[in-house]
Amino acid sequence: MKKMLVAAMLAAMLAGCATTGKLSSDERLQLYRSHAGAPVNSFKYFGSLNGWTELGDSALAVWTRPNEAWLLNLGGPCMDLSYAPAITVTNMMGQVSARFDRVIVHGSGPMAHVPCRIDSIQPLDVKALRASEKEMREAKIAERAADQGGETN
Repeated sequence: MKKMLVAAMLAAMLAGCATTGKLSSDERLQLYRSHAGAPVNSFKYFGSLNGWTELGDSALAVWTRPNEAWLLNLGGPCMDLSYAPAITVTNMMGQVSARFDRVIVHGSGPMAHVPCRIDSIQPLDVKALRASEKEMREAKIAERAADQGGETN
């Protein structure tokens, strides 16, 4: 049942991005949410983040290791998140907690260094997420090839 739901969602997202070839933040957020587990109170992380992906202005994914990622749902719009060159996640003693810690957006605009409260944290199934992203890329390539094959000059 879950595979059918993910397949239907992927088909809808592909239809939405066929003209631009790129997923919107809302489409990416849907994809990440479909691969997120039940909310947890916190996660441990030491040092620096391995990476992050903005998912609109009120959510982002952070990687603590190459195969470990978390979906952070924020308490409201986090200004300039989609344009930020860097973020910081506050934590106490190597643990990031929902409803306590914040994401700090670093940027050059007037909203630089604005803290955004983390409302909820969900673990991401990174392996399944990557597989879905790969399926989407392959489907886009096949769609482009079909479109180019049907063109006449």
